[in-house]
Amino acid sequence: MGGYRQLLNGCIPLALDRTGGSIMVEVTKLTFEDEVLKADGTVFVDFYGDGCVPCAALMPTVHAYADKYGDKIKFCALNTTKARRLAIGQKVLGLPVMAIYQNGEKVDEVVKDDATAESIEAMIKKYY
Repeated sequence: MGGYRQLLNGCIPLALDRTGGSIMVEVTKLTFEDEVLKADGTVFVDFYGDGCVPCAALMPTVHAYADKYGDKIKFCALNTTKARRLAIGQKVLGLPVMAIYQNGEKVDEVVKDDATAESIEAMIKKYY
């Protein structure tokens, strides 16, 4: 997982499911609006940053949740190091932040020390 970097519809899939569909989509400041804010249904966003040790530690867990719950929830990731203004605009002021969006609005999130595998999965299950 994670090695696939071919541009696909303006997005970079971080992982692929067995049928070739994207499980986790790397969004950028250029694609965030279309992929998250204008998306139909529920969208999970992993806000992470370069050098964020807790973010890196959670990444395999988040990818596993994308595999498990990706049939009903779209999973995306945004590197805030490359999109600081966007992150601030989304009120992401510390990392890691895992958020749920519906109809273009952030409806739930777990942040910093509260971003544990258990709390992330509990949040996902509320919207699954």
